[in-house]
Amino acid sequence: MSLQSIVESSRQMLDDKAAAALLDVTPGTLSVWRSTGRYNLPFVKVGRKVRYRHSDIEAWLQKRYRESGATA
Repeated sequence: MSLQSIVESSRQMLDDKAAAALLDVTPGTLSVWRSTGRYNLPFVKVGRKVRYRHSDIEAWLQKRYRESGATA
């Protein structure tokens, strides 16, 4: 991975407030999901900061898409 691609990837990172707004949940909800493992939403931890890649959120949402009420 080149330095340019790493820098570009970091620019696409969302903090917990931005990610929560995108998902229409609270930052506290994201915190619970991270700590309990309830949902497998990937995140990046840098020190005490938590970041989400926009592409990871999009992929996670796509996996959760359902055409009917079936959960399988």
